[in-house]
Amino acid sequence: MPATQTSPDARLADLSRLGCAGQPVGPDDARWILTEEAVPLLPLAHAAGLVRRRFFGDRVQVHMLHNVQCGACPEDCGYCGQARTSDAPIAAHKLKGRDEILAEAKRAKDAGAFRYCMVLSGRGPDDADVDFMAGCIREVKARFGLETCLSAGLMDEAKARRLKDAGLDRLNHNLNTSKARYPDICSTHTYGDRVETLRAARSAGLAVCSGLIVGMGESADDIIEVGRHLRALGAESIPVNFLVPIPGNAITRPVSCGAPLTPAFCLRVLCAMRLLNPSAEIRMAAGREIHLRSLQPVALEPANSLFIDGYLLTRGSPAFETLRMIRDAGFTVALPAGGATDELRALLDALDAPGPEIGVIKDEHVSPRKLARLSVSAEPAGHDP
Repeated sequence: MPATQTSPDARLADLSRLGCAGQPVGPDDARWILTEEAVPLLPLAHAAGLVRRRFFGDRVQVHMLHNVQCGACPEDCGYCGQARTSDAPIAAHKLKGRDEILAEAKRAKDAGAFRYCMVLSGRGPDDADVDFMAGCIREVKARFGLETCLSAGLMDEAKARRLKDAGLDRLNHNLNTSKARYPDICSTHTYGDRVETLRAARSAGLAVCSGLIVGMGESADDIIEVGRHLRALGAESIPVNFLVPIPGNAITRPVSCGAPLTPAFCLRVLCAMRLLNPSAEIRMAAGREIHLRSLQPVALEPANSLFIDGYLLTRGSPAFETLRMIRDAGFTVALPAGGATDELRALLDALDAPGPEIGVIKDEHVSPRKLARLSVSAEPAGHDP
């Protein structure tokens, strides 16, 4: 956009029209969104929301994560409690059995999940892991009809193709930050290794899910660069994580653009990602509860998906609270394939039930008549009417 644009509202309207046409904003506009306090927050959310509605309507896709293998990772990613360098007190476990993975898939569908996301710790899966997960994916698809996503570290095209043949819909592998900044957060693999995994997934015919972590000391330009690279890679899904400070990790201070994360800044990031990637699924992911706080319903303007019931190592909002937030904000939950189960119907019906009654605070020492007198009194302080 021209630098001579004087009205923030007019500039936002232009950016929204651009996004609705499927065109991304440029780096200067994205930087303006992220760094200029003069950009009004709610009009920004509205502008991003128009783009979101152009491609996704008012539907919200709910995802549920299942950490099927946790800990003992040989990598040294500074943000992760499963890394070999972390002292975080996590509940590590080996690869879970098929019955437990399928039970979690049923729980996901009953809770309203559109997509079931399975995660394995480690540098990457071996052939036995791929065969096992392929079998699980076949059963999840056959029994529950859920969309499936797998995050399993670095992977080549041959393994990705075996998973695709089993029915996997998406492969997740986050870029996390810009190429220039990547060595600051990990030394055991490169940014290029991650890009190659995404290209392998694409070549195998899988949809690509890849996002970022905000709060690792990055600049606005780092955020913009990774957003633009995700568009170049054709990522259909972009999870936006906000650093959760886990004691024992190498990176524990959620800082971005030289300042601690705030709800307003996190909302700006989501809006920037929507306008940089107009037709991509933008997900408010880990850390939304602690960093977006009361702005989570507003964040549904730029974001059209989220997680329920927690993340890999941290708790999140329960399904009922999240589904109610979606409903209260005027959005609809995208139902899983095959429609709602009986359990989900009961959950959705409960969303419309009235909230708890609000009791009146009573003070036996103040009569209603005296309270009325106090409400209109302009007596000097200390005077007893």
